[in-house]
Parts: sequence; C-alpha cells; structure tokens
Amino acid sequence: MLCSLFCVCAYLHHSPSLAGSTPPGTTEEQLHYAKKLYDSAFHPDTGDRMNLIGRMSFQVPGGMAITGCMLQFYRTVPAVVFWQWVNQSFNALVNYTNRNAASPITPKQIGVAYVTATSTALATAVGLNLYTKKAPPLVARWVPFAAVAAANCVNIPMMRQQEILNGIAVTDENGNKLGHSKKAAAKGITQVVISRITMAAPGMIILPIIMQRMEKYKFMQRITYLHGPIQVMMVGVFLVFMVPAACSLFPQRCSMAASKLEPELRDAIVSQYGDAVRVYFNKGL
Repeated sequence: MLCSLFCVCAYLHHSPSLAGSTPPGTTEEQLHYAKKLYDSAFHPDTGDRMNLIGRMSFQVPGGMAITGCMLQFYRTVPAVVFWQWVNQSFNALVNYTNRNAASPITPKQIGVAYVTATSTALATAVGLNLYTKKAPPLVARWVPFAAVAAANCVNIPMMRQQEILNGIAVTDENGNKLGHSKKAAAKGITQVVISRITMAAPGMIILPIIMQRMEKYKFMQRITYLHGPIQVMMVGVFLVFMVPAACSLFPQRCSMAASKLEPELRDAIVSQYGDAVRVYFNKGL
C-alpha cells in the first residue's frame, strides 16, 4: 500500500498504459504491479489521477497520525475541537476523492457536507466529553471513536448526496449503462459507511484499553511525553491490517438483483434481460 503511495511519478504515469496492454517483454509480475498502481492512484470512473492525500493508500500514514492525536488529546475541549476538525477535513477530502464520479457534486454541496459533518463530530465529541467528566476514565477515551462514527454516518451520505437524490449509474456485467438507481446508491453508500467505521473501530476501541493499563506502570509514567508517539505508531499497526480488511468487506464494483431496483427501471431491465439479471455499479470507497 505504501509503495503505491510513494511510487515515483514517472512510473505512475506509465502504469495506465501498461495495465491496459501487454508490451513485448513485460513480465506477469510487472503487469500485476502496474494494475495495483493504477487501481490505487487513478479513479475507476474518470481514469483521472487522484490527489495524494485522498487516496486509500494514504489512509495508514494520514489516519495513524490524526487518530493517534485524537486518542492522546481527548481531555480538553480545545484539543477535542481542533483534532476533530482536522479529522473531518481529512475525511471530507477522502470521501470526495473516492466518490462515484459519475454523479457530479457542486462546490456548495461539498461545503454543506463538510460543515454538517464537522459540526456533527464536534457536537458529539464535545457533548460526550462534558458528559463523561464523572464517568470512568476509559469511557472518556472512547469519545473520539463515537464522534468519528457519528460523523461518518453524516459526512459520506452528505458528500454523495447527488447519488441519493438522482441515483447512481448502473450497468450490466459488460459495462453497458442501464440507467440510474437511488436504491443502488443507498446500498453502496451504506456499505461505505460500514467499511469506514470498521476501519477505525479496532484501533480506537482496543488501543484506549491498552493505554489505560500501560499507564499504570511506572516506566510509562516516566515517559508521558512519548504517549502520543506510542499511540500514533500503535494506531498505524492496526490500520496496516484494517484498511485492506475494511475495503475488502464489500467489492468496489457492487451488484444487486434487478428485481430490487425502482419499479420503472426494474421493469425496463427485466423486459430486456429477464428476471435473473444483476446490475453493477461503483459504490466508491
């Protein structure tokens, strides 16, 4: 994953042509590597190169730094506000980068999605932070995860509201466009929300338990200045496994039975292809 993130630009620009053809002398290993680079760096709908920070391959270095800081600086309201804002800014960019690009979104809609998600995260984090002042210390450490989960439930649907309002493009197995479906959009976006929360959950739930116990030891009490870096590195360990695991929960090229689509679209497809046909769409990441 990291190799695709920091791959030199010249090779990255060459990978699309190599992935789409087989030049003489190309080994199977080179072909697979080019395909991996292409899938990680270029958008499946547009074929355009995605911005570096928004790629899924940046989730480990970016996510570990931000999540580690959220878990470390959870005690004061200013720190909670700042790191939740940083996290939602990062998430907004990731959500926009990995959206279904066949459904355009306006700058105003992007702004509304960003403000709404950030406000949700801040309200959840600050509210729970104040509410848990008298709760056991471990409960307060879980507040960042609650805020992240709540914001994901808002940020992703808001950033992809055009798909919910107007439907997502669905195709047959050969890529031929059949129409637009709101139900397909709802299914795809729901799967993305589940994947994102799953990606963050182990590190943000288990790590506070580990740190709570480790901080009881005298050697940990002597190196309080290292608690932040330790949490960043430990979050990184979780994300190395959880990013690919969460992304693989549901295929990016999602499918559903035509019988579950909107009546008008379903009838048009069934009349042409029959009852057993499935439609396909890019659910995004």
